[in-house]
Amino acid sequence: MQQPQRHQIPTRVLLKRFIPYFYKYKWLLASDLLAASLTTVCELVLPLIVRRITNGALGTAGALTTGLVLKLGALYILLRIIDAGANYYMQSEGHNMGAKIETDMRHDLFHHLQQLSFSFYNNTKVGQIMSRITSDLFDITEFAHHAPENFLISGIKVVIAFIVLSGMNIYLTLLIFAVLPFMVYFTRYFNQLMRKSGRECRHQVGEINAQVEDTLLGIRVVKSFANEQLEEEKFDAGNLEFLRLKKKRYHYMAGFGTSTRLHDGLMYIIVVVAGALFLIHGKIGVGDYTAYLLYVSTLLTSIRVIVDSTEQFQNGMTGIERFCEIMDAPAEIKDSPNAKPLENVRGEISFEHVGFHYSDDQTHEVLSDLDLHVSPGQNVAVVGPSGGGKTTLCNLIPRFYDVTAGRITIDGKDIREVTLESLRNSIGMVQQEVYMFSGTVADNIAYGKKNATREEVIEAARRAGADSFIRQLPNGYDTYVGERGVKLSGGQKQRISIARVFLKNPPILVLDEATSALDNESERLVQESLEKLAHGRTTFTIAHRLTTIRNADIIWVLTEDGIQEQGTHKELMQKGGLYAQLYAMYTETGEVA
Repeated sequence: MQQPQRHQIPTRVLLKRFIPYFYKYKWLLASDLLAASLTTVCELVLPLIVRRITNGALGTAGALTTGLVLKLGALYILLRIIDAGANYYMQSEGHNMGAKIETDMRHDLFHHLQQLSFSFYNNTKVGQIMSRITSDLFDITEFAHHAPENFLISGIKVVIAFIVLSGMNIYLTLLIFAVLPFMVYFTRYFNQLMRKSGRECRHQVGEINAQVEDTLLGIRVVKSFANEQLEEEKFDAGNLEFLRLKKKRYHYMAGFGTSTRLHDGLMYIIVVVAGALFLIHGKIGVGDYTAYLLYVSTLLTSIRVIVDSTEQFQNGMTGIERFCEIMDAPAEIKDSPNAKPLENVRGEISFEHVGFHYSDDQTHEVLSDLDLHVSPGQNVAVVGPSGGGKTTLCNLIPRFYDVTAGRITIDGKDIREVTLESLRNSIGMVQQEVYMFSGTVADNIAYGKKNATREEVIEAARRAGADSFIRQLPNGYDTYVGERGVKLSGGQKQRISIARVFLKNPPILVLDEATSALDNESERLVQESLEKLAHGRTTFTIAHRLTTIRNADIIWVLTEDGIQEQGTHKELMQKGGLYAQLYAMYTETGEVA
């Protein structure tokens, strides 16, 4: 799968977005860079010591003494001890700073993901998100720690080397540094290519993650159709595409390294040849020439460090860019500036000329000009052909999506003018596909209420008709349900989800085909639980099994053209319209009438 074309964010913009994460740890960063500076100074002193000893040896008799050599040796040992301590601090506290920044960024990323609407998740693979929240942020950590150190150390070495070398021989120094602009040009050229290829590789890693997740979560379907070979072929296709992209990236890295080595060798030969000529003509002393060679070696080592850090820098920039893409995804559903809590909810709901279309398909109106009213405690059933917008209608009430026309009110208040937390706390949902979190039965029921007691959990299960089967599980309420509740049957999971809503105790209830995937016996048990749950609450029931909604206070028949019919089961059957046709088709299939 090819990566979608996106506009590449300039490096300066990415750095501007990333630097604020250092503010919280500015003193730790300062001390880390101070330690880096100390290690640099210690390293730069050695050529000066060699220069002093060489010049002393070539100078007048007695210029170089045992005492002087021992003092210089002691000075160097002291500097090495300081260097060792500073290096230890860099390695420990510097990495800790990077890990703290990674933790902060992961928190911000996860927090933002929680705010994004269903529209975002409809168009984004979970595997891609996982790649950004794990491997991308790890690369940012390494960048956050090493990049400031490496560039500071290298910068100090280059500046000091230039100053010291200029003092020895300005012409030779200018010859050496004349090579740097060419090195910078080629470095920038290959950096841009590496950045682009790095982004493509990251995207493909996300695709592989998504493929693996899709296959493993659907492993029962894969095995039931004996399609292991098909899944392997799909995986291999993505894996080979990743190999192709990595090869291209390594090609750019090779070009980068080769150009750097060529310039590196050019600088060395300039020092050796030109320096020797200056030495022959007396323009530089032997001690200075020796120190010159050592400083040039230090200079080139610094350049190599920058070169070696380039891949890490580009990985960091790619990670930051992918981080920013998620953070820049707009939270379409959010509290208005003057939003107030929804309190003392009675459950009166009105749809006032409501229209809706999905943001990525604005030409197709899913709902259009709906004008409906629901009284407090009323039980409303929504039926109709597939694709008519039944689930969409109910998803608008808790603002999983926002209406694109008209408004929805609860107790006369526009739901866009109340806080999301209070709105959704007032609504309980039981869906066809029940999601069980990895944990125990009690954990999953307690998800309906923060800080719920064990007694409250058991009471909710009892009211949902789940207590008896839970107690028969190996560890009762402490039984581990497995990932997505694989150790439980469909009916058991459904009753646990009902217990979860009983614990939440909301005034408004949405039942989205809650029994359509169950066998007859499970359906009967769950239906009894749902009737208890719906008692006294404003309830919306989406149902394909029409026999389950015959006792609804009002039935809305929703099609692509809007509400075609509404009334009680008896009224609609007497009318002999679409509902009567659907009911007749349903009962003719052999279902229980």
